[in-house]
Amino acid sequence: MRAVCVIGLGLIGGSVLRAAANAGRPAWGATASEEDASAARAAGFDVPTSTEEALRRAAEQDALVVVATPLTAVRAVLRQVAWHAPQAWLTDVVSVKDPVDAEVRSLLPGARYAGGHPMAGSAESGWGAGSAGLFEGAAWAVAIEEGTTPDAWLEAATLALDCGAHVVPTSAAAHDDAVARVSHLPHVFAAVLAAVGSDGGPLALSLAAGSFRDGTRVAGSDPALVRAMTEGNRAALLDAVDDALGRLGAARGSLASTGSLKSTVDTGHDARAALEGLATGARTTETIAVDAAALPRLRELGERGGRVVALADGTATVELPDA
Repeated sequence: MRAVCVIGLGLIGGSVLRAAANAGRPAWGATASEEDASAARAAGFDVPTSTEEALRRAAEQDALVVVATPLTAVRAVLRQVAWHAPQAWLTDVVSVKDPVDAEVRSLLPGARYAGGHPMAGSAESGWGAGSAGLFEGAAWAVAIEEGTTPDAWLEAATLALDCGAHVVPTSAAAHDDAVARVSHLPHVFAAVLAAVGSDGGPLALSLAAGSFRDGTRVAGSDPALVRAMTEGNRAALLDAVDDALGRLGAARGSLASTGSLKSTVDTGHDARAALEGLATGARTTETIAVDAAALPRLRELGERGGRVVALADGTATVELPDA
């Protein structure tokens, strides 16, 4: 099994390190946070004293380097990779893909790279918030771009499967558009909802129950991490915000004129049912070779809701939702 070097040992990176080690891979990590480094070492994990040392070892062992820092730190880390392991197998777990892909193309043209993003997490951060089981059953996007090679994609996808996730092949741009709606907009809404509830004063907050707590859960995330994620996907998030504002405006107009929210509530209810149906509905299976000619087909299947659940002998087993 290929060794794994994780740069960044917060919630996601720390969980990748744990899961990779649990899968039997040689694994080590590095972080700029001495607190996270000390905690990881205390838990028995291999954490070299510097990122440079970790990357030199990655180059020597032909390891897969996983960039697991906030978007704002990616460029600096990639510069270190370019210096110490320029031909590395490379992936990342950053929540926005287009900007990372552009940085890799600029700084590491020789890297064997496929970007990734596991759709899992919590409102907590740091090494202590992570776990080896964080990705069990989760979707993990692995990007296919024009320059992505089958071998690089397979390395990133195999890591995701080893961590317990299923793989969603997609392009970086399509990924960023999608997560603007299902991840980044919810962070904005949670912040707004929390502020509106707080404006109701002590009585409102004392009456806050499940719907408010669920709706504002991610507002408890580290604000710096939320800003890095949402601001890094500005263009796609603006489209999602505009869509949401249009729907809120329509809801307000209907409530003011007729007193009804039927259209808004029914549309939301149906959309939630569609989400549940996608998760629990019948699926068909397709087997596809993972080669240069088939990568566009694999990406198409992912963007139709397909997920890779197994890789063997250069082929991918893809589950697709029934029409």
